[in-house]
Amino acid sequence: MMKTSAIHSPFEAPNTISLVAGTGDSNNPLNAFDMSLLKSGIGNLNLIRISSIMPPKADIIPLPKIPQGSLVPTAYGYQISEIKGETVAAGISVAIPKDKELCGLIMEYECVGGKKECEDTVRNMAKEGFEMRGWEIDEIISIASEHTVENIGCAFAAAALWYK
Repeated sequence: MMKTSAIHSPFEAPNTISLVAGTGDSNNPLNAFDMSLLKSGIGNLNLIRISSIMPPKADIIPLPKIPQGSLVPTAYGYQISEIKGETVAAGISVAIPKDKELCGLIMEYECVGGKKECEDTVRNMAKEGFEMRGWEIDEIISIASEHTVENIGCAFAAAALWYK
């Protein structure tokens, strides 16, 4: 019979999470997106898009000073529009379990519409994710951004994971 051993990840799980949001408007979609990253405070980082799991026991903190160019695990949503006068929104929520040994859930949502609608939706998504798992929620934290397009606009919201 073959012995099995625990599989170890070469990556240490982040132990902090920061919610950020920003908007941008420019003459092209990429610069509108970049401006929204800059306004959210993470524009000079390399974002590694992750699925929506918050490591167990991670602390939610204000965005720390992260060295420029760092590879940062990030769950994010964004909405870009080229329709002048249209309002776009993006939101992110984190559901924290009562049982601190369990992971939390990060949900992202983007829409043509307003910040309140977006934030309500992303919070409901977190509730549903916990219901599907049969877990109890201790707290849901969320943030959203809203932008009315002038040229080409972007609304952005993210959960950036990092280390103490």
